[in-house]
Amino acid sequence: MLFESTRVKLRKMMKEDTKLYHKWRNDLEVMHSTSPSLDVYPMKATEDFVEYAILGSDVSKGYIMVDKETETPIGIVSLIHIDYKNQNAECIIDIGEKAFWGKGYGAEGLNLLLDYAFYELNLHRISLRVFSFNERAIRLYKKIGFELEGKSREALFRDGKWHDVVHMGILQVEHFKKREAK
Repeated sequence: MLFESTRVKLRKMMKEDTKLYHKWRNDLEVMHSTSPSLDVYPMKATEDFVEYAILGSDVSKGYIMVDKETETPIGIVSLIHIDYKNQNAECIIDIGEKAFWGKGYGAEGLNLLLDYAFYELNLHRISLRVFSFNERAIRLYKKIGFELEGKSREALFRDGKWHDVVHMGILQVEHFKKREAK
Protein backbone atom coordinates (compact mmCIF):
# COMPACT_ATOMS: atom_id res chain seq x y z
CA MET A 1 0.00 0.00 0.00
CA LEU A 2 1.25 3.47 -0.88
CA PHE A 3 0.57 4.88 2.57
CA GLU A 4 2.52 2.25 4.52
CA SER A 5 6.16 1.48 5.13
CA THR A 6 7.80 -1.04 7.43
CA ARG A 7 6.84 0.75 10.65
CA VAL A 8 4.68 3.70 9.63
CA LYS A 9 1.36 4.27 7.99
CA LEU A 10 -0.20 7.56 6.99
CA ARG A 11 -3.86 8.36 7.39
CA LYS A 12 -5.71 11.49 6.40
CA MET A 13 -5.91 14.02 9.21
CA MET A 14 -9.42 14.30 10.62
CA LYS A 15 -11.19 16.83 12.80
CA GLU A 16 -10.87 14.33 15.68
CA ASP A 17 -7.08 14.79 15.54
CA THR A 18 -7.33 18.45 16.52
CA LYS A 19 -6.77 17.86 20.25
CA LEU A 20 -3.64 15.78 19.57
CA TYR A 21 -2.35 18.30 17.04
CA HIS A 22 -3.02 21.05 19.59
CA LYS A 23 -0.79 19.22 22.09
CA TRP A 24 2.06 18.97 19.56
CA ARG A 25 1.58 22.55 18.34
CA ASN A 26 1.91 23.89 21.89
CA ASP A 27 4.96 21.81 22.81
CA LEU A 28 7.80 24.29 22.43
CA GLU A 29 10.38 21.52 22.35
CA VAL A 30 8.57 19.92 19.38
CA MET A 31 8.14 23.22 17.53
CA HIS A 32 11.61 24.64 18.33
CA SER A 33 13.18 23.19 15.18
CA THR A 34 10.23 23.52 12.82
CA SER A 35 7.97 26.48 13.57
CA PRO A 36 9.14 30.01 12.72
CA SER A 37 6.93 31.54 15.40
CA LEU A 38 7.11 29.83 18.75
CA ASP A 39 3.87 30.59 20.53
CA VAL A 40 1.22 29.00 22.67
CA TYR A 41 -2.10 28.73 20.87
CA PRO A 42 -5.56 28.57 22.42
CA MET A 43 -7.65 25.57 21.39
CA LYS A 44 -9.92 27.76 19.25
CA ALA A 45 -6.94 28.96 17.19
CA THR A 46 -5.85 25.36 16.61
CA GLU A 47 -9.41 24.33 15.70
CA ASP A 48 -9.60 27.17 13.17
CA PHE A 49 -6.17 26.33 11.74
CA VAL A 50 -7.04 22.65 11.33
CA GLU A 51 -10.45 23.47 9.83
CA TYR A 52 -9.28 26.02 7.28
CA ALA A 53 -5.59 25.42 6.62
CA ILE A 54 -5.49 21.62 6.76
CA LEU A 55 -8.94 20.12 6.25
CA GLY A 56 -10.63 22.89 4.28
CA SER A 57 -7.83 23.81 1.89
CA ASP A 58 -7.63 22.84 -1.76
CA VAL A 59 -3.89 23.46 -1.74
CA SER A 60 -2.78 21.41 1.27
CA LYS A 61 -3.03 17.81 2.42
CA GLY A 62 -2.19 16.67 5.95
CA TYR A 63 -1.55 13.11 7.11
CA ILE A 64 -1.09 11.71 10.59
CA MET A 65 1.87 9.36 10.91
CA VAL A 66 0.96 6.27 12.91
CA ASP A 67 3.33 3.68 14.37
CA LYS A 68 1.99 0.42 12.93
CA GLU A 69 2.99 -1.75 15.87
CA THR A 70 1.31 0.31 18.60
CA GLU A 71 -1.21 2.29 16.49
CA THR A 72 0.19 5.42 18.19
CA PRO A 73 -0.11 8.68 16.25
CA ILE A 74 3.41 10.08 16.26
CA GLY A 75 3.39 13.13 14.02
CA ILE A 76 2.13 14.85 10.91
CA VAL A 77 3.39 15.18 7.35
CA SER A 78 1.84 17.68 4.98
CA LEU A 79 1.97 19.01 1.49
CA ILE A 80 1.23 22.73 1.43
CA HIS A 81 1.03 25.41 -1.23
CA ILE A 82 0.20 22.74 -3.81
CA ASP A 83 0.40 24.35 -7.25
CA TYR A 84 -1.25 21.87 -9.62
CA LYS A 85 -0.52 23.96 -12.73
CA ASN A 86 3.23 24.04 -12.13
CA GLN A 87 3.23 20.69 -10.29
CA ASN A 88 5.02 22.02 -7.19
CA ALA A 89 4.38 21.80 -3.46
CA GLU A 90 6.16 22.33 -0.17
CA CYS A 91 6.37 19.61 2.47
CA ILE A 92 6.37 19.84 6.25
CA ILE A 93 7.06 17.17 8.84
CA ASP A 94 6.66 17.29 12.62
CA ILE A 95 7.23 14.31 14.90
CA GLY A 96 5.07 15.31 17.86
CA GLU A 97 5.78 12.30 20.07
CA LYS A 98 9.33 12.77 21.35
CA ALA A 99 9.76 9.06 22.19
CA PHE A 100 9.88 8.48 18.41
CA TRP A 101 12.60 11.08 17.70
CA GLY A 102 15.87 9.94 16.15
CA LYS A 103 14.64 6.46 15.22
CA GLY A 104 14.03 6.82 11.48
CA TYR A 105 10.28 7.38 11.62
CA GLY A 106 10.62 10.79 10.00
CA ALA A 107 12.44 9.32 7.01
CA GLU A 108 9.77 6.67 6.55
CA GLY A 109 6.94 9.17 6.82
CA LEU A 110 8.56 11.67 4.50
CA ASN A 111 9.31 9.00 1.88
CA LEU A 112 5.66 7.93 1.99
CA LEU A 113 4.60 11.53 1.45
CA LEU A 114 7.03 11.91 -1.46
CA ASP A 115 5.75 8.67 -3.03
CA TYR A 116 2.22 10.07 -2.84
CA ALA A 117 3.27 13.47 -4.22
CA PHE A 118 5.26 12.06 -7.13
CA TYR A 119 3.48 8.80 -8.03
CA GLU A 120 -0.13 9.74 -7.32
CA LEU A 121 -0.34 13.52 -7.66
CA ASN A 122 2.32 13.50 -10.41
CA LEU A 123 4.00 16.57 -8.96
CA HIS A 124 7.29 17.64 -10.51
CA ARG A 125 9.02 19.27 -7.53
CA ILE A 126 8.75 19.26 -3.74
CA SER A 127 10.50 21.87 -1.63
CA LEU A 128 11.04 22.40 2.06
CA ARG A 129 12.53 24.94 4.42
CA VAL A 130 14.68 23.96 7.37
CA PHE A 131 16.43 26.03 10.02
CA SER A 132 20.21 26.05 9.62
CA PHE A 133 20.77 24.86 13.21
CA ASN A 134 18.70 21.71 12.56
CA GLU A 135 21.67 19.76 11.23
CA ARG A 136 20.10 16.36 11.87
CA ALA A 137 17.11 17.24 9.66
CA ILE A 138 19.37 18.64 6.92
CA ARG A 139 21.36 15.35 6.89
CA LEU A 140 18.08 13.39 6.67
CA TYR A 141 16.76 15.50 3.80
CA LYS A 142 20.02 15.11 1.87
CA LYS A 143 19.94 11.34 2.46
CA ILE A 144 16.38 11.20 1.10
CA GLY A 145 17.52 13.09 -2.00
CA PHE A 146 16.77 16.75 -1.38
CA GLU A 147 19.28 19.22 -2.84
CA LEU A 148 20.35 22.52 -1.31
CA GLU A 149 18.80 25.33 -3.35
CA GLY A 150 19.68 28.40 -1.33
CA LYS A 151 19.00 30.14 1.92
CA SER A 152 17.33 33.15 3.44
CA ARG A 153 20.12 34.72 5.44
CA GLU A 154 19.43 35.44 9.11
CA ALA A 155 15.68 35.09 8.60
CA LEU A 156 14.98 33.42 11.95
CA PHE A 157 15.68 34.74 15.44
CA ARG A 158 15.85 31.82 17.86
CA ASP A 159 17.59 31.39 21.20
CA GLY A 160 19.01 34.90 21.11
CA LYS A 161 20.73 34.52 17.72
CA TRP A 162 19.97 34.94 14.03
CA HIS A 163 19.82 31.79 11.89
CA ASP A 164 19.47 31.12 8.17
CA VAL A 165 16.50 29.34 6.70
CA VAL A 166 17.80 26.71 4.26
CA HIS A 167 15.78 25.97 1.10
CA MET A 168 15.91 22.45 -0.31
CA GLY A 169 14.09 20.65 -3.11
CA ILE A 170 13.73 17.34 -4.85
CA LEU A 171 12.47 16.63 -8.36
CA GLN A 172 10.21 13.75 -9.33
CA VAL A 173 12.91 12.15 -11.53
CA GLU A 174 15.43 12.32 -8.67
CA HIS A 175 13.01 10.60 -6.30
CA PHE A 176 12.24 7.89 -8.86
CA LYS A 177 15.97 7.20 -9.37
CA LYS A 178 16.53 7.03 -5.61
CA ARG A 179 13.63 4.57 -5.19
CA GLU A 180 14.80 2.40 -8.12
CA ALA A 181 18.29 2.19 -6.58
CA LYS A 182 16.85 0.60 -3.42
